[in-house]
Amino acid sequence: MHILIIKLSAIGDVVHSLPVLSALKRLYPNSSVHWLVEEAAAGLLQDHPLLDRVLICRRKSWISGLMEGRISELREFWNFFRLLRAERYDLILDLQNLFKSAFWVAVARGTRKVGFSSTRELAYLPLNEKIGPEDFTIHAVDRYLNFVRHLGTYDDEQPQFPVPVRTTHVERVDQLLKQARLDGSRIVAVHPMALWPTKLWKPQLFSEVAGRLAKELGLGVVFTGGTQDWASVEEITSRVSPSPVNFCGHLNLLELAALFSRCSLVISTDTGPMHLAAAMGTPVVALFGPTAPVRTGPYGPGHVVVRTGIPCSPCFKKNCADPKCMSEITPDHVLHAVKEKLNSVF
Repeated sequence: MHILIIKLSAIGDVVHSLPVLSALKRLYPNSSVHWLVEEAAAGLLQDHPLLDRVLICRRKSWISGLMEGRISELREFWNFFRLLRAERYDLILDLQNLFKSAFWVAVARGTRKVGFSSTRELAYLPLNEKIGPEDFTIHAVDRYLNFVRHLGTYDDEQPQFPVPVRTTHVERVDQLLKQARLDGSRIVAVHPMALWPTKLWKPQLFSEVAGRLAKELGLGVVFTGGTQDWASVEEITSRVSPSPVNFCGHLNLLELAALFSRCSLVISTDTGPMHLAAAMGTPVVALFGPTAPVRTGPYGPGHVVVRTGIPCSPCFKKNCADPKCMSEITPDHVLHAVKEKLNSVF
């Protein structure tokens, strides 16, 4: 069985799809599995022991190249196109359900092309096998596992998240924690960033929480994010004395997973690293406003979702003039959830 999984982005969505990979390998033990993914989340899949090949789609660069007429990007796109066409798959699973994935479903050669029957952007058109409408009343992890249920008898065991953290990733994190004098400490990681403006919490509120975590609970606090988040997180940490550690830009995705595995707790907005922390089995206190925890909350037992529950939430809007769903969450709400969760752990 030669299988192609198409889940291009984003980080959280790829994390949600990992149980499908694990279940497929149990259903078809001798299968060869390829995964088509975009650059941002590729770090979770490269050199993965359950994958035979990772096909990295540089969609944004190629579109930019097409717009600007750059020959190098056009040549790279054509080579990637030919590379995918050279394969012949027995089974192609479109877990993305958007035009950008449907394009590759149409390009790839496959006997069975499976996806949801009702999708956005007419993504169902290149499919030759549909599994029914996408059920948004259940979590994304369970929605994707419906693909495996469609293919055969799914064992319905607790979904497995095979994140390929290696010794080198753990050693790198241990080195950074030692340099920050946090080795041996009880650590809470805080991930304050998100792509949607409506998912963000005010920097001064994160500052208050970080200060109280250290002073009231004696916890080591580290902030995480990408290189582009460093200045925003520095604004948060500069208000706290002593200043928490800012790891923004210092960790790749698997090193971030290793860090989360070292933490007693992770506090996060609704964003990809929140799902990575949950996949590592670390308790998460998640701040939710415009989105629905039932769809994309931290998956599994042991997590706490903090939300105001105002009538207009969830609205799924990326912009809002007055995002009360987030602004009305207080530091006391978050600290209460943290203390409740840590008391159950220790």
